[in-house]
Amino acid sequence: MIRIVTAARLERLEADASTARGCARRVSGVANEAFGRHVRELFAVTDRAERAEAAAAEVGELLTGAVDELSAAQQELLLKDIEIRRLRAELESESLEGRTLTVLLHYAEPHTVYASREDAYADTATHGADPAGWVPSGERPAAECKWRCEAFIYNAASNGFRRAHMPAPKLIEGAA
Repeated sequence: MIRIVTAARLERLEADASTARGCARRVSGVANEAFGRHVRELFAVTDRAERAEAAAAEVGELLTGAVDELSAAQQELLLKDIEIRRLRAELESESLEGRTLTVLLHYAEPHTVYASREDAYADTATHGADPAGWVPSGERPAAECKWRCEAFIYNAASNGFRRAHMPAPKLIEGAA
């Protein structure tokens, strides 16, 4: 089959092709812009996801550390509770008659109570007191001594503690 193409037809075809190319360029430009926006959004979403993942990992590490610390604290608390129960049972099983306590006095004011004089000396030594520097206070009033240990003995009759060594009574002038 033979087809005859006229110059006018060729011009129309060229004009249509030029219009189609222009339209294709515009559509391609719009598509490229849309693809660029899509790629930018994809990078932004990926960045947010990576940051969220890193934050979640950091929170996970902090939570693991906190759980470990909590577990250690619970263990320590349990051990202390066991020790307290043991000491209570020991205390309740023994008679207090004749038991002594040592009170550390600072210028006659009670400072600390200890189970024994040795415990008082050991503890005060950890705070800088000379362990060999303890001397008997004699008959000086407690208010004149910077540090002084006084022993107290449990007295069942009064259901309380009394001084182990009572100072010698002083005669008051004119008293009978």
